[in-house]
Amino acid sequence: MNHGYLIDMDGVLYRGHELIPGADAFVRELQTRGIPFRLLTNNSQRTRRDIVAKVGRLGIDVEEEHIFTGAMATARFLAKQRPNGTAFVIGEGGLLTALHQNGYTIVDHEPHYVVVGEGRTFNLDLVEAAVRMISSGSKLIATNLDPNCPTQTGSRPGCGAMVAMLEIATGVKAFSVGKPSPVMMRAARKELNLSTDETTIIGDTMETDILGGVQLGFHTVLVLTGGTHREDLSGYAFRPELVVDSLVEVAHLLQRSSWRSLWLAPNDGAAELERNRPPSPNSAVLCG
Repeated sequence: MNHGYLIDMDGVLYRGHELIPGADAFVRELQTRGIPFRLLTNNSQRTRRDIVAKVGRLGIDVEEEHIFTGAMATARFLAKQRPNGTAFVIGEGGLLTALHQNGYTIVDHEPHYVVVGEGRTFNLDLVEAAVRMISSGSKLIATNLDPNCPTQTGSRPGCGAMVAMLEIATGVKAFSVGKPSPVMMRAARKELNLSTDETTIIGDTMETDILGGVQLGFHTVLVLTGGTHREDLSGYAFRPELVVDSLVEVAHLLQRSSWRSLWLAPNDGAAELERNRPPSPNSAVLCG
């Protein structure tokens, strides 16, 4: 059975500017074995090239084709909705580049869309201009609705927080393209050239990575190296199929299955591996 992985980055591969132990070896093993994967991020600030450089400094060597961002998903979506359209953008280089690459023109007067992504350039002048355009008929698009972005010192307001201001000011709800939206999740899966049942998403956030995977029927793995703790799971109506402490445990399970899919069959995948594994407070948990 073919299999591949959509892997969230912040909280799974790294935290801030620090590599999470085992993440580099996991990605390297996927490459060595020719197992398809994409590194996913809702953050629209950086271009694919910028992200390749960032993870490369941490010891994760990938190509641009391995990166899939919320900016890319947004730009491709808009290009299908209205080819060669115009956009007023509140965001940074990653979003601007993606829109240009998909035939969009950036304007400051009567755009088809007001597109909002992450960035540090957000100010009231931009808000006022955006409110005026949306009130005049421009459609409001968000690269994602994440309320905050992790930083070295904590967090800062994310795209969702900035979009909320525009929604309240105009009474218009934004259409969001990023995780957990099926727009981004399905587009990333198609890049793997795999079916839904052959695709596994690995993430650290229940509200985006795991929710999106559950809604689309992907296999889901929650790692506890990011923002979610094991005790948090009881607060959700949906569950990941597998909960692990880190990618090291995912690699361990895949090694025991000779790097075949963990989901081959009830008696030949992760469930069987876990039944044969001695109980441990830190061991992987399969959610039924």
